[in-house]
Amino acid sequence: MPNLINSIKSFFANKETLSQGFYAFQSKQEDEIPYRLHLRIEPNGEGILIVNASTVLHLNQTAVEYAYALVQGLSDKDAVKNVAKRYAISKDHIEKDFILFRERIMTLITTPDLDPVTYLDMQRQTPYSGELSAPYRLDCALTYKVSKSSDKEAAPQERVDRELTTEEWFTIIKKAFDAGIPHLLFTGGEPTTREDLPELLEYAETLGLVTGLLSDGLKLAKKSYRSMLINKGLDHLMMIMEVNNEKSWKTLQAILDEDLFTTAHLTMEAKQDLKPFIDRLAKMKVNAISLSASDPSLADTLQTLRDYVALQQIELVWDMPVPYSRWNPVSLELADMEVPQGAGSAWLYVEPDGDVLPAQGVNHVLGNLLKDSWDNIWNSRPSE
Repeated sequence: MPNLINSIKSFFANKETLSQGFYAFQSKQEDEIPYRLHLRIEPNGEGILIVNASTVLHLNQTAVEYAYALVQGLSDKDAVKNVAKRYAISKDHIEKDFILFRERIMTLITTPDLDPVTYLDMQRQTPYSGELSAPYRLDCALTYKVSKSSDKEAAPQERVDRELTTEEWFTIIKKAFDAGIPHLLFTGGEPTTREDLPELLEYAETLGLVTGLLSDGLKLAKKSYRSMLINKGLDHLMMIMEVNNEKSWKTLQAILDEDLFTTAHLTMEAKQDLKPFIDRLAKMKVNAISLSASDPSLADTLQTLRDYVALQQIELVWDMPVPYSRWNPVSLELADMEVPQGAGSAWLYVEPDGDVLPAQGVNHVLGNLLKDSWDNIWNSRPSE
């Protein structure tokens, strides 16, 4: 929205921001297109808007002003009036920009296969910088068990002596919601080994949270199972590809035929050329690709591969966890930093027993989300 940015950015920059908080909106049943909105406003006036519990929009202060008006259910007239009271901008100008913003949101509401994390084309601060009241995402390792065909050492099963029950995960999900965390990623181990995964998805959906799944995809080969997960509220999937296994490719194609944003994860091994597989993914129109390497010595080669993905005009996902036996791709982004940028602030990681870590593999326990208060866990993070 160049018009909105250029015209009113200077006015918003020096004004008092809206109050920090977490706000929700549910459209009327008689509306032609039913939808839900959840808005979290940060202390600095920026925020995130959750659309239909399926995507998270990162907003700068300008966009938050208009999102707040939407969530309050204000008419165009009242929205313009409220903003005009706070800022020295003409009502005609405010009305034009507000209507444009609302139309953008309505377009997203009706868009299938929506990216789970989206940035409107507005200027905003560098991702993961600035003051946050809570993380953008909570990575929930439901189990460290893996599929029968997987390497039993692929996850650190020795780290936990028990797994949380369904009810205990409900408690943690509710704590996440109450803290204003908009996005849950169910991971492991292999999370589909948990029979209660559909129940956890459904509960998160009732709260309005965006949910993702990191899986080897084996159980999703069965249409009835993947349809159930989608119907329960699953919004996006990262599938761990076995590039030399045709069953893996067949499953991916079946998943891509569904209305589900899907990322394919590839792991580079020594002396392996992944470019043909990236070409194949491009032809299949996969939504995004995630890359990691089996060994840090492959960092330079992996960077070349990342550039190749960019040439194919495929979105590259770099800030989600990957199989435990692999090198976290976030480390490639900031090789000189011990802890990845965003870890412990933009996202946190919950182990199967409820212990909270800054990120997968960063084995510094901040507390236990089942037993400890959210404030104690959030405030126990190492100072940056």
